[in-house]
Amino acid sequence: MVIKSRYPELNLPSVDIYTFLFKRKDRKFPDEHRKSHSPSRTIFRDGPTNKTYTFGELRQLAETFGKGLRSQYDWQKGDVLAISSASDIDMPPIIFGALWAGATVSTANPGYTFTELSHQLRDSGAKAIVTHYSNIEAVRKACSAVGIPEDHIIILGNRKDPTGRFKHWTNVRNLANTARFVARKIDPRKDAAFLVYSSGTTGKPKGVKLSHYNIISNILQLQAAENYNLTWDGSRTSRDISLPEPGTGGDKVLACLPFFHIYGLTVLVHSPVYSGVTTVVLSKFEVEAWCYLVQKHKVTYSYIVPPIVLHLAKHPSVSSYDLSSLRMTQSGAAPLTRELIEQVFKRVGVRIKQGYGLSETSPCLYQGSWDAWDVDIGSVGALLPNVEVKICEPFDSSSSDFGNSTPRELEQGDVGELHVKGPNVFSGYHRNPDATAECLSADGWFRTGDVGLINERGNLFITDRVKELIKYKGFQVPPAELEGYLHDFPGVIDCAVVGVYNKEMATEVPRAYVVTEYTSNPINIAELQQWFSSRVANHKRLRGGIRLVKQIPKNASGKILRKNLKDKARAEYDTEVRMAKGARL
Repeated sequence: MVIKSRYPELNLPSVDIYTFLFKRKDRKFPDEHRKSHSPSRTIFRDGPTNKTYTFGELRQLAETFGKGLRSQYDWQKGDVLAISSASDIDMPPIIFGALWAGATVSTANPGYTFTELSHQLRDSGAKAIVTHYSNIEAVRKACSAVGIPEDHIIILGNRKDPTGRFKHWTNVRNLANTARFVARKIDPRKDAAFLVYSSGTTGKPKGVKLSHYNIISNILQLQAAENYNLTWDGSRTSRDISLPEPGTGGDKVLACLPFFHIYGLTVLVHSPVYSGVTTVVLSKFEVEAWCYLVQKHKVTYSYIVPPIVLHLAKHPSVSSYDLSSLRMTQSGAAPLTRELIEQVFKRVGVRIKQGYGLSETSPCLYQGSWDAWDVDIGSVGALLPNVEVKICEPFDSSSSDFGNSTPRELEQGDVGELHVKGPNVFSGYHRNPDATAECLSADGWFRTGDVGLINERGNLFITDRVKELIKYKGFQVPPAELEGYLHDFPGVIDCAVVGVYNKEMATEVPRAYVVTEYTSNPINIAELQQWFSSRVANHKRLRGGIRLVKQIPKNASGKILRKNLKDKARAEYDTEVRMAKGARL
C-alpha cells in the first residue's frame, strides 16, 4: 500500500544550489542594494566571538573563494573538496564557493582517526581538503597517505598557520584578477553537490551521492513542515505559540549540531540562507554554553538530539537560565519517549517535536509540525511533501537475499520496514553499484532498513531497525568495522558488536562480545579497551563495554545472529541497572 504525504505538492525548481539561494527573485528578507541602501541580513553569527556574516558577505566571499579554486587549483566540475572541521562560521561561504566552482563537497568528522579519514579521502577522490589548524597534523598525515599534496591543504577559522606553509581560505582568490571565471553550469538532478559518508550494514562507510536537486527539495520540504513559521522578521506562528519578542530581529536558530553531518548541512547551513533566519553557531554542544546563548540572543528555535533533551530534563544548571524565548525545538537522530518530552516541557516550558531521516534522503523524511507538537507525542511526525512511503515486510539479512526478493507490502497501521520514494532520495552510493542495488530499486524506491508503523493520522512511530547499524548520539556506527579492529587484537578468536540502549546517556552505545583463548592466552579487558579506543573516532568507542563469551551465535551460513545478542545485551543491561539500584539502597 503506497501512502502519500498529506501536504500539498510543492513546485520544486530544477536549478543548482548557488542559484537557488543567492539569485532567487522571491527573497523576502533585505539584501544590500545600491538604490535602496537597505542593510544586508545577518545570516550567521558566531556564538562565542559574535563575528557575523551577512547575506551579501556570504555571496561575495563564496564567489571569491570559488574563483580562487579555479584560478589557483585549476578546479574542474566534479572535483571533490573535502572539509574536515567542527562547525565554524567559515564553513558556509567555503561550501557555497565550492559549489559555485562546480565542486562536489565531502564533509568529514574532524574526530576521525588517520585510517578513517584516509579511507574517505581515497574513496571520494578528494582533490583538496579544508580543515582547522588544530587538526592539521592528522589531516597532513592522511593526505600524505592518499597522495594529496600539502599545498592542497587549506585552513579555515580564526587561527592561521604561523609558518605560512598552509594557505588560509581567505587567501584562495583569483590573484590574476581575470574576468574569465563564471559559475559552472550544473545539471541539478545528476550532478552531485555533496558526497556524505554513511555506514552501511557491513564494511566501511560508503559515499552517499546527493544532487543539487536533492538538497533543494529537502530545504523546501522542511519549510512546509515547519508551517513556514521560521521567518526573518518573526511574522508567523501556530496555535498559542508566541511570536518572537518585538525588536529582537525575528526568529533565531541556535546551531549546536555538526555542520559535517547531513542533518546540520541541510538545516543549519542551507536553510538559513533561504529563510534569512539568523543562525547562532556553537561549534560543540556544552549545556551551559547552549543555555547562555539562548538567553543572550533570545533564540527561538534549536535543532537538538536526545542527549541534549536529557540535559534539559535533568541538568541542574538549566534552571539558572531564561529559556522562555524558545518557541520550538526539533529533535532527530534517535526516538524520544513521551515521558522525556513531557518532563522537559513541565520543567522549562520547552516544546519538542521530532523528525526522522537518513543521509540517503538529504536527510529529512518525516517531521512533526508546530500545530501538532503535542499530538501523538513520541512519533516523528508526518511525511514531507512530494514523498511516498510503503510499509513492507521486514527483510531479515541473516536469512534472506533482498536483491532477489520482492518485499510484501503491508497495510497502514501494520509494523514493517519503510520504503520511500521522493525528490530528496539519493541517486546511489559512490563507486558502489552493488550496495546501491541492495537498497535502491530501478524505479526509485529506497529501502531504509528502519521499522515502524503509521497511525490513522499519518504519524510515524519508529520501533526498530532492520539494519545492524548502531546510532550513538546521531552518529552511525557500523558493527562490522568495529569487529574488524577487534579481530586484530592478539587472543581474539571471534567477536560481534551490537548496540545497547543506555538510559543515562539517552542513546545507543556499542557493546562487544568477544571469544578468546581463556586458558592459554587470556585477554585483559582494560588493555583491549585502551587499545581499541586509540584506533577509532570518539563516537565509535565501546561505551557499552566488552563481554567475554564462549561463542558468537550464527546461522547456518555463518552470519551473526545479532538479534540474539541484542536480546542478551538488553537483559544484561536491565540486570546491571537493578544491581546498581540495589547497591545504592
